[in-house]
Amino acid sequence: MFAARERLAGENTDPRGAQRRVLADLLGFNASTEFGREHGFGRVRTMDDFRTAVPVRDYAAHAPLIERTAAGERNLLSADAPAVYFTSSGTTGAHKKIPVTPRFMRTTFMPFYFAAWAPLIEHFPEVLEGPGAVLNLKHDPLSAPPTTADGRPHVGASQVDFGARFGEPLSAEPGTGAPWAALPARTEPGDHLERAYLRLRLAVQSDVRALVGINPAMIAAVPYQLNLWWPRIVKEVRDGTLGGVPHGAPDPGRAAGLERLAEYFGTVRPAHVWPRMRALFCWATGVASLYLPALREEFGAGVTVLPAPVAASEGPVGVALDRHASAGSLVASASVYEFVPADLDLAPDCATLLPHELEIGHDYHVIFSHVGGLYRYAVGDVVRVVDRVGGVPRVEYAGRGGRSDAVGERLRDAQAVRALRTALDSGGLALRNVACRVEPAADGAPRSPSSPRPSHPSRYVFAIAPRTPWSAAEAARFTAALDGSLAAESGGYARARASGRLGPPAVRLLDAEAFARDWHEAVGTGIRPTQVKDRLFRQDDGLWGRLTGTPGG
Repeated sequence: MFAARERLAGENTDPRGAQRRVLADLLGFNASTEFGREHGFGRVRTMDDFRTAVPVRDYAAHAPLIERTAAGERNLLSADAPAVYFTSSGTTGAHKKIPVTPRFMRTTFMPFYFAAWAPLIEHFPEVLEGPGAVLNLKHDPLSAPPTTADGRPHVGASQVDFGARFGEPLSAEPGTGAPWAALPARTEPGDHLERAYLRLRLAVQSDVRALVGINPAMIAAVPYQLNLWWPRIVKEVRDGTLGGVPHGAPDPGRAAGLERLAEYFGTVRPAHVWPRMRALFCWATGVASLYLPALREEFGAGVTVLPAPVAASEGPVGVALDRHASAGSLVASASVYEFVPADLDLAPDCATLLPHELEIGHDYHVIFSHVGGLYRYAVGDVVRVVDRVGGVPRVEYAGRGGRSDAVGERLRDAQAVRALRTALDSGGLALRNVACRVEPAADGAPRSPSSPRPSHPSRYVFAIAPRTPWSAAEAARFTAALDGSLAAESGGYARARASGRLGPPAVRLLDAEAFARDWHEAVGTGIRPTQVKDRLFRQDDGLWGRLTGTPGG
């Protein structure tokens, strides 16, 4: 891990050279593929040549060749045959098939992957003191994974054994050797909640020092889960059972201690169960940045949040090489990176910026190309440039690339999150989570930006679970501050408000556990916990109704 980090840090001294080498490698290795021949890889020499030869593309543009590859054809996108396909949910909910080749893993994925763990191991070495020192919530291997037509597994990255599949014996993550890593009790493949329960049931008997979640919503669910399942957990610890089946020796002493915790504090907090907790490893930006400071306290005083890498199933973008709270250095040797200002629309022929052209404090769409067979791929994420270290930009995840655009306001995730933070800080308030939607105009007014001022215009409604109760006066002040902050962040929002096409926002206060219940209901439908992420914009009536308790939205 330390060696991988030092290698990446060393490459940061010559990022442009690293980018040229990545481009030359992917062009040379894949020149004879169907894609390479169609786009003239053999004639491409420079980045300008590459941009001329290949348009900006999303998953849908890659999908035909990916589907043919998954059906058994070879040498289409990459000269390397995929060993596995990572699954990733798109905005439509359809599962993508991301081809993962041995060459991609060796040159693009593993160096970044190893380096990502270095800050955790360096500053909290106690997480390696024993196999039960880390509760890895994302690790969820399958004994019989689904496969594509060519016989390759089609699974999440968290469900792949990199050692067995790619010959990387050192790639086991912290916590993957814990007693709960491979559950002895049988569960149905889609019963993710029962597996989560079984892991917690075993983990309460261990001295856990760190939680690995990547998706912060999984970590946010733990305090709720402990209280939800507490009587069952305590009973099974006392009886020596797991899922109702004998497992290990009964431990009445630990059960009595757990009972006393709940009686004394009136609730169960992770800090009570694991008093020597030191670190949480997860994404620390986006909506999570609004609730992580308070959530961290649930796990104990002095607990540190270390940011998980800025990455997608399709490939890496940035990795923290130190203890920065949110950002990671661009992985210059992993992919060829291009960027488009986040306020602009992506198009096949849109102009792009290279890493050395990015400005600190600005948001950008991410486009990358790598040897695994993705070319000028618009991943759909937006990053914010925090600073530069060693010649490369350091970036943090700023949200999805889509916009909420009911009446021309073109509001982005990152803008709404920053506005929420400003409004919260103005009143000293905190929340557990937040989502919003556009409530349509009551009189059915047209949605065109040029339409006349409607009498009851569309407006944003923010559903908020406060950290502690807000008074009516606090909620009113917050709502007014939020309106001003949104206008300051987004010119489109400000113009829509000034023209009357958009009314003032409204705030709907939910109970403290609303988002935890909603997360559990989503996981209960069979969606893997790693894929049930924070979503700020929720326009679907059914999902909004489930969250707010209002059938029909």
